[in-house]
Amino acid sequence: MAAEQIALAQTIRVEGARILATLIRTVGDVQIAEDAVQEASLVALTTWPTHGVPPEPRAWLTVAARRKAIDILRRERARPDKELDALRLRELETPDLPQESVVHDDLLRLIFTSCHPALSPPTRIALALRTLCGLSPAQIAGVLLTTEVAVDKRLTRGRQKIAAANIPYRIPAEHDLADRLPAVCGVVHSLYTAGHAPLEGDFAFDVDACAEAVRLAELLYDLLPEQPMPAAVLALLLLTEARRSTRLDDYGDVVTLDSADRTRWDGVAIARGIALLNDSLLRTARQADPYQLQAAIAAEHTRASSYEATDWSEIVRLYDLLLSIAPSEAARLGRAVAVAETSGATVGLTALDGLASSPRLHAVRAELLAREQRYTEAVAALDESLAGNATAQERSHRRQRRDTFLQLTQSQEN
Repeated sequence: MAAEQIALAQTIRVEGARILATLIRTVGDVQIAEDAVQEASLVALTTWPTHGVPPEPRAWLTVAARRKAIDILRRERARPDKELDALRLRELETPDLPQESVVHDDLLRLIFTSCHPALSPPTRIALALRTLCGLSPAQIAGVLLTTEVAVDKRLTRGRQKIAAANIPYRIPAEHDLADRLPAVCGVVHSLYTAGHAPLEGDFAFDVDACAEAVRLAELLYDLLPEQPMPAAVLALLLLTEARRSTRLDDYGDVVTLDSADRTRWDGVAIARGIALLNDSLLRTARQADPYQLQAAIAAEHTRASSYEATDWSEIVRLYDLLLSIAPSEAARLGRAVAVAETSGATVGLTALDGLASSPRLHAVRAELLAREQRYTEAVAALDESLAGNATAQERSHRRQRRDTFLQLTQSQEN
């Protein structure tokens, strides 16, 4: 891939949501804004290789996308059944770029618009993943465990609903926040999860997606500092992000939590995350929501001086609370791992019973089976895990574990 193509891909990846959000504020139409950004990207593909990458790629793309939006709106005006909002066109023709603070507000407006209660929860997530994360319909289908066709329909219906219902592109009034805040927090958390634990691909994590999610969480917390949920989401992200540097070794191989160098964890982020969590809990009279409980679990891991010193009984208790208010397969799997640490591999394997099949479930089962020296079964479980989606690093790690268990199986037989 040429250097110009790499620069364009990086700009779209990091700045795409900000450019799109700014256009949507001015145009008031998600589809027109998306089309304009796409057309501007195509222009960049032909212009940058000839003239070089501009000094400020985001500014260049923003201006180019604005010009394309003007073209689209003028074409719409030419249609006999269409009326053009002249104010929108004048705003687009204004050459000044928005200040960074305005861009931040644009992103929050985009989140709140995507999470309007008039839209169904799956549609909210699909719109947010498309506009905020820049994921393709195929990638969104993978995250939502549905088909690309279904995602396309949700995106189309969502845009049509926003236009038909004249849903305003703004941060809602304080009395409307309660209806949208859980969904908005869910979008930010989903973005971080998509970056922290990709389903597949060549990278163990997406640094840009994680950074963008943390930045959005900071913006949301700054907007609503007295609300407990944004503080809990930011705490969860900080406590998780603080450990990212130790997830891979110097050779790019997976490092499991029990082998992580805890001295390399980000102490400043951990301290702030715990402080935010405590403040959030005080604001809810310690009646925890799902994000507070997940942050509390992350805090237990970061507090421990070693894997062996982790308070696994407390983690099991927190997972039980989490499952009582927000049951999920991921929480059940996490609880099973914690149960194995407190009560042994046999009890942990029992806790896995009934969970939906997934590559990670089979990988966890393999490790617990190996603890009981059931290496043949562990190899079979890893074979099932390798048959599903995984990042290149995770797949390599599981293959190495499979080879180890296979050797141990042969030793048993001899």
